[in-house]
Amino acid sequence: MNAPWRGAGESDAGAPLLQVRQLDVWYPNGPAVQGFDLDVRRNEVVALVGESGCGKSTAAGAIAGLLPPKAGVRGSILFEGRDLLAASESTLRDLRGNAIGMIFQEPMTSLNPVLTIGTQIEEVLRRHCKLSAAAARARAIELLDLVRIPEPKRRVDDYPHNLSGGQRQRVMIAIAVACEPRLLVADEPTTALDVTIQAQVLELLASLRRDLSMSLLLITHDLAVVGQWADRVAVMQHGRKVEEGTRDEVFFAPRHRYSRGLLESSLHVHPGCHYSRVKLAEIRHAVDDAGERSFSYTAQEQRQPLPREAAIHQPPVLDVRNLVAQYSSRYGTISAVKDVSFQIGRGETLGLVGESGCGKSTLSKTIVGLNRAVRGQVILDGTDIAPLSGRALRPHRANVQMVFQDPYASLNPRMRVGDALDEVLVVQGVRDRNQRQRRVLAMLDAVGLPAVAARRYPHEFSGGQRQRIGIARALILRPKLLICDEPVSALDVSVRAQILNLFVDLKQEFGLSYLFISHDLSVINYIADRVMVMQKGEAVETIGRDDLFINARHPYTRTLIAATPGWPEPPALASDQGVHERRQVAR
Repeated sequence: MNAPWRGAGESDAGAPLLQVRQLDVWYPNGPAVQGFDLDVRRNEVVALVGESGCGKSTAAGAIAGLLPPKAGVRGSILFEGRDLLAASESTLRDLRGNAIGMIFQEPMTSLNPVLTIGTQIEEVLRRHCKLSAAAARARAIELLDLVRIPEPKRRVDDYPHNLSGGQRQRVMIAIAVACEPRLLVADEPTTALDVTIQAQVLELLASLRRDLSMSLLLITHDLAVVGQWADRVAVMQHGRKVEEGTRDEVFFAPRHRYSRGLLESSLHVHPGCHYSRVKLAEIRHAVDDAGERSFSYTAQEQRQPLPREAAIHQPPVLDVRNLVAQYSSRYGTISAVKDVSFQIGRGETLGLVGESGCGKSTLSKTIVGLNRAVRGQVILDGTDIAPLSGRALRPHRANVQMVFQDPYASLNPRMRVGDALDEVLVVQGVRDRNQRQRRVLAMLDAVGLPAVAARRYPHEFSGGQRQRIGIARALILRPKLLICDEPVSALDVSVRAQILNLFVDLKQEFGLSYLFISHDLSVINYIADRVMVMQKGEAVETIGRDDLFINARHPYTRTLIAATPGWPEPPALASDQGVHERRQVAR
């Protein structure tokens, strides 16, 4: 896919639209941004990348004047020559939503739930453009049509909860561009969206940028998105900018070790690019003797794929036959799984992909017995568990366990980790307390956590560590099948690499089979042996991982592949002296 933003700012002359110089932001508990410099030229896309907590959103909040009162700020932020840090609050209110637009990561928390989407768009137009009520409503409908909301005349009176996640993000974009700003700050605008919705939102931003001649500051940790859309890239770590350059310079000749670590930890896909024998690099953060935060990363390691010849002649660990499942909503009964059949062999990983609402989660909950099947069979290790419930199902639960997307929501915040793992064994009838304690400590060690973790609470761990706890809880019963429901979608790139490598290692150590659910084809490309694609409750295609990107037959599968952000191609002029010198430094 060609990036319509590429090189848009290269021919523009004059001073940058935005100039940030020596920006420092600090809170009572310490600094958040230190000595930050950045330029955004007219009609240019600048990507600001880094992991959670690196200061990206704080820098964006400073630019928009949206930092909380407890934050201290110094330095300068010049927008069209005007220092925003020295501007009055009334001046900033005139600029925000007018000359500077902002798109936030989570539209549901940014939109007012008690006001219609039309009212919220009209509010911006009446405040900055001084339109009448009738004119503002007409313009709101035009904007909803511009961001491709279907039936805008009807949907203008909907509330945020009436819209899907992608549609709410489009409404946020409509509000942000209502007054045709010169600068648009997009803070993780596609992180929680399906791959096809993500592609639509990015294409929409590209189209609006061309039509409105906007500059864009794109804040994200998704390097594939950056590689596809950005002109220049700035990398942040621990509140500081550690590297800046053109897209090709940062991607193909990074100077800083942290930039190289992020790139080595990132998954990306294109036809013929597979990861079956290569482990992802892992970034490890630490604190040195002087109290400074530092990091290191391991280079990619070779690994051999699991031998599966012997498993071919064994009965599958899971055999799903003509499964039909439903769930109830305020709109009535929804048929979420429609006559789905598939098998998972012993030692095999089946990837399950599809957009939100396609039935992936309902299918997984039906397999583990959290949702009753309407019809069909779920044959787990030779036993049909679909008709079982209560005490009859309990002995079989140990054979299939689940790892959820958000481990913090699935762990009891009032229970120590050791007690949470011990409880699982108690429920399954392991009465010997010493045996339970040994198994808890052994499982914590298997997922890379120290023994002292057993005495701590979930809130005392990072997101990646909490996911390790979720994995430990699922594995402590020694299941034969592990269902992983979007287990890495909310994690930073380096933490995601650690968890994916852990899944691979545990599969080999415990002889596990996986049903691995994700909307990210790069993750599926890394972890799966075969891939099943779901659309509107139906399994539309099952294909080998090596054939997915080159031999997919179903139009929906090809749509998912086309929407997946690809890694940029190396520069055509590889002999360019500047790039050559940077490559020598990188080596």
